[in-house]
Amino acid sequence: MSPPSIEPRLPSWWLEDALAREGDPLPAAALEGDTTADVAIVGGGYTGLWTALALREQAPELRVTLLESEICGHGPSGRNGGFVHGYWGAFASILPLLGEERALELAGEGERIIPGIRAWAESRGEDVWLIEGGMLEVSAAPAQDPVVDKAVAAAASVDRAEHAVPLTPEQVAQRVSSPVFRAGVFYPECATVHPGLLVRALRRAVLDAGVTLHEGTPVTDVRAGSPNELVTPGGMIRAREVVLATNAALTGWSPASRNLTNFGSYVVLTEPAPEALAEIGWTGGEAIVDGRMFLHYFRTTNDGRVLMGSGSGPIGFGGRVDERFSRDQPTAERAEAGLRRLLPGLTGVRVERAWGGPIDVSADHLPFFRTKPGTRIHYGAGYSGHGVGPAWLGGRILASLALGTDDEWTRSPLATRDVPRLPREPFRRVGGGLVRWAIMACEAAEEEGRRPPATARAVAALPRLLGMELGTR
Repeated sequence: MSPPSIEPRLPSWWLEDALAREGDPLPAAALEGDTTADVAIVGGGYTGLWTALALREQAPELRVTLLESEICGHGPSGRNGGFVHGYWGAFASILPLLGEERALELAGEGERIIPGIRAWAESRGEDVWLIEGGMLEVSAAPAQDPVVDKAVAAAASVDRAEHAVPLTPEQVAQRVSSPVFRAGVFYPECATVHPGLLVRALRRAVLDAGVTLHEGTPVTDVRAGSPNELVTPGGMIRAREVVLATNAALTGWSPASRNLTNFGSYVVLTEPAPEALAEIGWTGGEAIVDGRMFLHYFRTTNDGRVLMGSGSGPIGFGGRVDERFSRDQPTAERAEAGLRRLLPGLTGVRVERAWGGPIDVSADHLPFFRTKPGTRIHYGAGYSGHGVGPAWLGGRILASLALGTDDEWTRSPLATRDVPRLPREPFRRVGGGLVRWAIMACEAAEEEGRRPPATARAVAALPRLLGMELGTR
């Protein structure tokens, strides 16, 4: 691979752009001294903000306080690709995992996400660049063809063929022209947003709803009790109910750590190039992914840019979130290489920015929401790189858990299924790194028309043999 056009750095273009449109506001004041709340939420990303709003809707009398270590949107909620969807795009995976009844239940819950976000944004008069263009999954190598076939077959097997529409190579080319794209499948249930605009709009809504917000307030200790205590550098908050909505940071917290690991995901963003997009016919606003395990994900923006992402970043160790998740040059290189290989019609379009972030990956690639046994501490994590839409569900689930409500949200498969455990460290890091290498070696060989090495094929198959949703061979 050639070096990237630009080094990855933070903040993301999304957050920078959103803050500039907002007039670069000052952060909310950090917590100083001791205080109390009925519900304390840790984490100012999508999950924490949606939880705060759901609590204010369901129980407006409660005192809700939200603590964010940086500013709202600094974490993955301000760095992601902006794909908004539920679970029809992953139905081929969740069907054997959950069984038909529960898989359809989860897919039905997911269908409420886009209308819910649209209605919320319209009610607030917020422009978050919501474009409902659907999602196109393409095969970019012969070995990826079965991914498309399985997606179509899974939806058809439950009489929901309209949620996974097969496309011939010619039909794919009508949506976006690329010499490497083969057959594809179109999922109508997908939209894109400007992640920075969405997270900052949620922040404004939370403040308008009367939630107390403290930014620049990392939580250094969580003490379960009656009430629970959250310790910060400047003080302490005591609360009857606590919601931990820090996603990747929960990988180092023991109740969630056995179910999670972190991977890095990086994107490159081009300069505006609407004319080049018109030349390749990509004008319908479709989000696109390829059929790799460590997939490429790409979309256009309202001003004619292209974002290309690669989910092939480093694997975490012991829950630590460090610079590997924001400054890893090789993963940025792979993202730009994907842009040039998959969309050669954009050869002359310059890359302007690159950045990365951690994604919290569960063993079955679905998020989970729980209450720590014997406490009133609630948490959610495991979005596995698909959190923009499901965080809308997560906010409702966590709000109902905090309220002690037995309802459709606390009965969701995301709140009730058994989540597989991952190996303990250091086996998780060593084994995960080995599997990552094997999958990447297989996919690189397949895209070059070579047969993957036998060793790589064997190692890449191990997770599936152990019942984990990782690995494709």
